[in-house]
Amino acid sequence: MTMLVMTGTGTGVGKTIATAAIAALALERGQRVAVLKPAQTGVAPGEAGDLDEIVRLAGKRVTTRELRRYPDPLSPEAAARRSGLPALGPGEAAAAVSELDDGHDLTIVEGAGGLLVRFDAQGSGLADVAWSLGAPVVIVAGAELGTLNATALTAEVATRRGLNVVGVVIGSWPAEPDLAAGENLTDLPVAAGAPLLGVLPAGLGQAGHDAFVDRARLGLSPWFGGEFDPEAFAATVARRT
Repeated sequence: MTMLVMTGTGTGVGKTIATAAIAALALERGQRVAVLKPAQTGVAPGEAGDLDEIVRLAGKRVTTRELRRYPDPLSPEAAARRSGLPALGPGEAAAAVSELDDGHDLTIVEGAGGLLVRFDAQGSGLADVAWSLGAPVVIVAGAELGTLNATALTAEVATRRGLNVVGVVIGSWPAEPDLAAGENLTDLPVAAGAPLLGVLPAGLGQAGHDAFVDRARLGLSPWFGGEFDPEAFAATVARRT
């Protein structure tokens, strides 16, 4: 695995935290890691964005690159249109990933919003970048009621576009999971057509670096170098709900 594309079922599901967790474990294993954010929206020039959060949590050894930044909290295409700044094309994003990949063991692409969020007026987006790279896709999903439909739709679109969804990660697991969250541990892999590769606790982004790495290890699958066991986790939750 040299490239990985992170998408979400929507905004605020924990993509940045999941990206940082995967990067942190790879760095702990001595890998050279890069994270590309093709388009950052809702952040003014000079303000800290998602990549700054990833560096804070995963460590300063991670290489980061941002291709576009738009001040309005909108889709990249809408934000570019409103600001008058150049839109981002998928070819430019794919070329940047390939360049980073040449000097790193793992290059992670963190999308903006969901898989079909538009980069430009032609409707291009993260799905086109993933397809052109042939990179595996991880879906970051919520735990709450309603997540199954959003996850299934994301996975279906990915499959129709020839993408390889390798797994789903719950990006923000509640401290007090309800019945729906508990059942979704079983149902999310069915919706995604791919295994549950991790469950990261809500509030993980507030942890310091060492605590973050420890929780990332517990919350991510051995596929990422972690120790997460979905069946054991589900059994523990079932006893509490």
